[in-house]
Amino acid sequence: MGKKMNLLLILFMVATFSSITADPVEDKNALLDFLHNIQQSRSRPLNWNTKIPVCGNWTGVTCNMDQSRVVVLRLPGMGLRGSIPANTLSRLSWLHILSLRSNSFSGSIPPDFSELRNLTALYLQINKFSGALPDFSAWNNLTIVDLSNNGFNGSIPISVSNLTHLVALNLSNNSLSGSIPDLNMPSLQQLNLTNNNLTGVVPRSLQRFPSSSFSGNNLSPETALPPTLPSQAPEGQPPSKTGKVSEPALLGIVLGGCVLGFLIVALLMILCYYNREGEQGLASKSQKKDVMKKKGSESQDQNNRLVFFEGCNLAFDLEDLLRASAEVLGKGTFGVTYKAALEDASTVAVKRLKEVSVAKREFEQQTEVVGSIKHENVSALRAYFFSKDEKLVVHDFYDQGSVSAMLHGKREGRETLDWETRLKIAVGAARGIAHIHTQNGEKLVHGNIKASNIFLNSGGYGCVSDIGLATLMSPVPPTAMRAAGYRAPEVTDSRKTTQISDVYSFGVLVLELLTGKSPTHVAGGDQVVHLVRWVHSVVREEWTAEVFDVELLKFPNIEEEMVEMLQIGMRCVVKMPDQRPKMQDVVRMLEEIRAGYTGDQPSSETSASTPVRRTAEVGSSSSVRVP
Repeated sequence: MGKKMNLLLILFMVATFSSITADPVEDKNALLDFLHNIQQSRSRPLNWNTKIPVCGNWTGVTCNMDQSRVVVLRLPGMGLRGSIPANTLSRLSWLHILSLRSNSFSGSIPPDFSELRNLTALYLQINKFSGALPDFSAWNNLTIVDLSNNGFNGSIPISVSNLTHLVALNLSNNSLSGSIPDLNMPSLQQLNLTNNNLTGVVPRSLQRFPSSSFSGNNLSPETALPPTLPSQAPEGQPPSKTGKVSEPALLGIVLGGCVLGFLIVALLMILCYYNREGEQGLASKSQKKDVMKKKGSESQDQNNRLVFFEGCNLAFDLEDLLRASAEVLGKGTFGVTYKAALEDASTVAVKRLKEVSVAKREFEQQTEVVGSIKHENVSALRAYFFSKDEKLVVHDFYDQGSVSAMLHGKREGRETLDWETRLKIAVGAARGIAHIHTQNGEKLVHGNIKASNIFLNSGGYGCVSDIGLATLMSPVPPTAMRAAGYRAPEVTDSRKTTQISDVYSFGVLVLELLTGKSPTHVAGGDQVVHLVRWVHSVVREEWTAEVFDVELLKFPNIEEEMVEMLQIGMRCVVKMPDQRPKMQDVVRMLEEIRAGYTGDQPSSETSASTPVRRTAEVGSSSSVRVP
């Protein structure tokens, strides 16, 4: 109750402060005129009305410092339809960023958009716009333009070249035709013209971009070449000799051909090696020879065998595993994971560890601790193998794939992860990690919590895998650890993770489930965005629902639960380790989000489709306010 009172108090203070500041009346009227002339989703209506101030209160609207003008309008995935009415948004003369992506706007872009002379970023992708592209002449300040996945036709206007500050241009998946204009734009770093009807050749000024930027068009394979040399020598110079190749030139051609042939043979050998590794399973050809050579001795050696844990009902030996048909599932920090299909029709997941830095005894002690864990939210370690040249660990195989694949895999054929599933993933993973922290005298640490190590158990709850490997491996460079985005800021040695750094990594996972974004992702201009910092900036500066995954916004009546889960995630990722909650407290807070998730495991009667809900205290509006 205290948390909710704090939330209400903050909202009241914000509303009170906003009421005594200036309200941009002209911009407010322009936005209301825009709203009244379009169609909006009934499930998520905008909370724009004359009774509340614009700045800090209207969904998707951001004002300048003195709250006198609207400078940002973001309405992604809000279910808006119809044509953009003229003389509405064009009156927002101070607008810097306009995002109407992932809606159902149709028609053409109004000509009066040329009045938006302060515009720096325009995001209109994934709509139903049609007609010719706009005249870009007036938008001298634009740095990012994304008009992809629409129905624009006609040619690319030469006025694009007037955008001297443009960094990223995406016109892919439209119906544009004609030739590509010669755009002399040194500032341009990202270009995507794929899947249109463009013809001709790629102009010289754009040949610095990869061919993938132009695929899916009718472009000629020829490229713009330098002017041909004159057929005759200039006056006053002797004509060059033709028809014969000098001996030095011939020697150079022969040597060059030999080097090229050597490189081609080497490349083919490398490709064959990797192809054979994927097709022949876990063992390479040389390793299989070694196994067969030692079959008479080492297969009976108790110190060099596949070790199974108590309760495992799988029946196979090392040779069966090495013969198994294998498919690479993923390459992670500590090795490559394979799907191994055994001859008895059972399937397991096998991780081939790389750069194990500990002796066999220490490896066995750690794996024995992990193998003894029996919990519905912890992926069981079934077996392991340790030799001088090979270290393997065997887990159950989950045919649904990891949570990372579910969130970020190819969208074609992928079902959207609904809110119930994401909440159950977080609750289950938290329970699993909390149980791990009670093992080995409450000293066991997971050390590598990330979405690719979380799976769904038979009940649809999160299940944690790859436990305790960090302490067995060679240290990962700090730069590589931070790049993944899950590591706590205080962790500089991957072998020295703690239970409280596990809490930070879990907090990143929570934010990943809420936002649908990877822990580190590339934004416009190849800028790497860190998820934790991005969430903090959105929460601190905008206080809008834009922090949440667009795919979640179509599910009704979940705003309060998402806000509560966001608060839990942000408590886990605070910089000071001693200010983070313990994992058992995280479990309790997550279970309190919905009464139906309390207890050891929800019963079949308390299903996700019939949740026990509390009365929302954040407000009746669909706009989510986050303190």
